[in-house]
Amino acid sequence: MSKVAIVTGSAGGLGKGIAERLGKDGFSVVLHDINEALLNETVTELKGKNYNVIGVKGDVSKRDDQFNLVKEAVDHFGRLDVFVNNAGIEAVSPFLEITEEQLNRLFHINVNGVVFGTQAAANQFIKQAGKGKIINACSIAGHESYEMLGTYSATKHAVKSFTHSAAKELAKHQITVNAYCPGIAKTKMWDRIDEEMVKYNDDLKPGEAFEKFSSAIALKRYQTPEDVANLVSFLASEDSDYITGQTILTDGGLVFR
Repeated sequence: MSKVAIVTGSAGGLGKGIAERLGKDGFSVVLHDINEALLNETVTELKGKNYNVIGVKGDVSKRDDQFNLVKEAVDHFGRLDVFVNNAGIEAVSPFLEITEEQLNRLFHINVNGVVFGTQAAANQFIKQAGKGKIINACSIAGHESYEMLGTYSATKHAVKSFTHSAAKELAKHQITVNAYCPGIAKTKMWDRIDEEMVKYNDDLKPGEAFEKFSSAIALKRYQTPEDVANLVSFLASEDSDYITGQTILTDGGLVFR
């Protein structure tokens, strides 16, 4: 019987890359997203590659949705082995222009979503009386606080803290909790960050913010979804059984900790 993984926010971007890699690794994968049309497209695409996948629409910021997601996975595949809290959003603004709406939106999705996903997965792992793995999306912004990305950086610092706390509390159940911390990837999220940075800086032209950030990478190339998926694949495997409470940078050499 194949292992079962859930990946939130996996209709596109890094989440899709992670879901595809876990499928390649032999997992049955539950794809999840709030964008139903894109989710259905991705499910069809991965089924066309002979991966064993289903799609569940949901909003990670709602606790009931996260528990329902786990229930749907278990109803369909019979068990759960890995839960990847991948879903997240960004916001770009000067510190003095951070709004109540921005704070609430980013924390609800990036932080509350991780907490609720971890709770839902851990409850299922405890019911199964076996080990389980929870893998969270942190970021270089969880290790460094970036200008113009104040709220996003704060949410990712919170994810790092919850990763540590959950790992300490859940270890007695043989549940590991770790996080992957991507850097600069050519995704739609980074396209949006670049676009917003240009709005607030007259000296920048479109594409230059991305180039400026990525030029500092030691390995001299920006990140691909495969780079992130490689780390998640390891964290989802038995090779990582003795690792917990870690927030691992996968950024090509940008932030050194």
